[in-house]
Amino acid sequence: MLVGHVLGGTEVEADGVPVDLGGPLPRRLVAALLAAEGRAVSEDALAAAIWGAEVPANPTASLQAYVSRLRRILGRDALVRAGDGYRIAVDDTDVARFAADVARGRELLDDERPGEAVRAFDTALSRWRGEAFADLPESYARPHLAELRDVAAEERLAARLATGDAPGVVGDLDAAVRAEPYRERRWELLILALYRSGRQADALAALRRVRARLADDLGIDPGPALQELEGRLLAQDPRLLLPSRPTHAVRPLSHFFGRKDEISEVDRLVAAHRLVTLVGPGGAGKTRLAVEFASARDRQSTEPWFVRLADVADPAEVPAAVAAAVGVRGTTVDSIAVALGRQPGLLLLDNCEHVVTAAADLALALLSRCPGLTILATSREPLGVDGERLLPVAPLPPTDAVALLTDRIQAVRPGWRPTTAESDQLTRLADALDGIPLALELAAARARVLGLGELLDMLHDRFPALGPVPRGALAPHQTLEAAVAWSVDLLSASDRALLLRLWSFEGGFPLAALDNDLDGLSALVARSVVVADTSVTPARYRLLEIVRAYCRKHDPDPAASREAHAAWVRRLVEQQAPLLRAEHSAHAIRVLNRERPNLRAAITHDLTTAPRTALRTAGLLEWFWFRGGLVGEGLPLLHDALAKAPGAPREDRARALICAATLSYLAGDQGAALRDLEAGLDLIDEPAGHEEHILKAQACYYAALFWWTNNEFERAAGWARQSMDLARDLGEGWIVPAATMSLGPALVGAGRVAEGRTVLTRAAEQAASIQQNWITAMSELMLARALLTDDPRPGEALSVLRRALDRFAEEDDIGNVLAGLHTGAYALVLDGRVTDGATLLAAVRRFCRRRGLDPDVADPVRAKALSSALSHIDLTAAERDAAELDESALTGLLGQD
Repeated sequence: MLVGHVLGGTEVEADGVPVDLGGPLPRRLVAALLAAEGRAVSEDALAAAIWGAEVPANPTASLQAYVSRLRRILGRDALVRAGDGYRIAVDDTDVARFAADVARGRELLDDERPGEAVRAFDTALSRWRGEAFADLPESYARPHLAELRDVAAEERLAARLATGDAPGVVGDLDAAVRAEPYRERRWELLILALYRSGRQADALAALRRVRARLADDLGIDPGPALQELEGRLLAQDPRLLLPSRPTHAVRPLSHFFGRKDEISEVDRLVAAHRLVTLVGPGGAGKTRLAVEFASARDRQSTEPWFVRLADVADPAEVPAAVAAAVGVRGTTVDSIAVALGRQPGLLLLDNCEHVVTAAADLALALLSRCPGLTILATSREPLGVDGERLLPVAPLPPTDAVALLTDRIQAVRPGWRPTTAESDQLTRLADALDGIPLALELAAARARVLGLGELLDMLHDRFPALGPVPRGALAPHQTLEAAVAWSVDLLSASDRALLLRLWSFEGGFPLAALDNDLDGLSALVARSVVVADTSVTPARYRLLEIVRAYCRKHDPDPAASREAHAAWVRRLVEQQAPLLRAEHSAHAIRVLNRERPNLRAAITHDLTTAPRTALRTAGLLEWFWFRGGLVGEGLPLLHDALAKAPGAPREDRARALICAATLSYLAGDQGAALRDLEAGLDLIDEPAGHEEHILKAQACYYAALFWWTNNEFERAAGWARQSMDLARDLGEGWIVPAATMSLGPALVGAGRVAEGRTVLTRAAEQAASIQQNWITAMSELMLARALLTDDPRPGEALSVLRRALDRFAEEDDIGNVLAGLHTGAYALVLDGRVTDGATLLAAVRRFCRRRGLDPDVADPVRAKALSSALSHIDLTAAERDAAELDESALTGLLGQD
């Protein structure tokens, strides 16, 4: 097999072995033939390529001599006579391979596989050894290859950015724009990387720089891509950020030592059994072993899901934690099982011991309903499920323990190599710490400031009674506690006090939760007692579970720590609650979503110590619970708070009742929804202040929607008009279009379709004029439905729907995206596109089932109409076509304006 190389000096490989072409003139001949890409090249053209202006007296004879020599080297069939010239017959070229690698990288990037795309672009760029066709005169230059090389370099940076490495890629992009300041794609990527790194001001500054550079040097404005990016940046378009994804196991950057036998045994057990539990003492390395196994790409076709149960305080929340990790909106075992279906997959349940019964129940339920699922759990005790296979994870053997300890010390002591005496001390340290990886890590962190002899002395003084203990006994826990205490004792008094109160946080915390105490937090991270995740913005911090347990035990005032935590959550909710109704509320939704474990913990705490406060906090989260469909989470907290705080302030109690009503409505419990709504309205029948007037206006438009759902259209219209009157008197911007929106469907239901459409159009325009994106989208969704009622206008409805769906996507509201697509399926059927409508309906139902939603219940009118319209059609083909669609493709079925 002959392969020609011209991306640099000319080379030819025969079956992978480089061939000596014999000097510069034969190389020019081969390069000229390869430049023709398989076409014939005349003798005159070849002579010009070889000798330029200094053509010999008899170029034909010389040329034939070179051809003969090359045929002897490459094979007679390699250089073929064609007309008055020659062509070269090679099997491949580095140019073709380079172009294929670039195309593959772009394809992978389009398929949202950025890690693989980076590797494809790396392969493409590695094929360049210099300038293309370097042996030929400049007239043979191939500018399109140089351009494709620049494009590959740019798209490689785009792929790195898509992996989430925004901070890491900023430096390379800055250098790239300095090297080629007129390539706008590079500026686009740099600005996006700065924005995703939390550097919005720097991103805007970069926009100003490129605009000025283009204007000053070339007298032009930025192109459409940069102009669009500028608009989205100024609007803080949430689509600029990477979408949230299911949680997968990610291998840490530090080296992994030993465990080869355990890895092989896990592999064997997982291949033969569907539930495998790694058991052992805390700190023994169970999680790291599971992650190392799961991260091996050749072990399974899909990425494993990773569930950190250490963040779950209440066993009842185990299904919610698993749902979040899998990427399911619902929080029940049913919703998880439907989402997982029959597809093969590996689920990692980490740190099960404190919720062992709940974890066991969930594992049993999922394994019985998901035949392709395998579960790998880590726990300090078995789950006790029939069919479970256990693999004890013991401390590291001496050799591996010393290797780990040495590696971690070298990380904090650059250039350090142990002396003979230190090697002995390392062995004694590893032995004294029982080879427990966490204890070894903490010891290595201390080695930054202490010698190994000092470490041994401190260890001896601290653990005089510690010695070998039977495997499975509780003594290793004491070793870990001592190791944590040993690290904590090196902290200053203020840093130690800060650490000891951090146990109260559930699921981690941001710097802002510590009053922006950057110095104190930095000290804790440096001492390895707090783990920092800087891959997200803002960065998140958490305690290792053994450190958290130590802090909980040794906190001198745990009640004060829990109260301080709850107070921070209350301040956060008070701050974010108004933003939930602001122009673009997606940011507030994301902030609160990150703190969901902390929200639950704080409200639960307040239910015991200050139920009135718990009632207020839970009620303020009404829009958060509602927008996220968090019925199972918010409703029990609200009911508990309402029961425990009968004497709460009227406004807070009314808000909580109204909130409970909306969540009961989502849950399909119309009776409870109306009871709570009426109770809330009774409390504020004569509102006393501005907030109570807002609440009443809000409750009235909820009442309109509830009664509309129950086909009480005149009653619904009455409540809607009352809401509109209150809203106009208040001057509260967002309520006016919301109230107006609630009147529209009531009028349509009552048969006043044209009037209803007009009202909904006005509601959408009102909301858009004050940049209430979500209310605009809801009004447009209702309008689209109205356009499909009576005198249907499916084309117009589809146009309105597309706008609504774009807005819902901006607000990260996937539930209403699916609701809108359900309506879109009916519009397609009415528009005569029955096959597309049936396919879209099947796809929507499939994705709703994965999230625990039921579009037919949410929109019974369209559901009934669709069922009737499609009753004569075999939906098997539609369901088959729908199975091949991902969520991003669904909107495309609606067409374009």
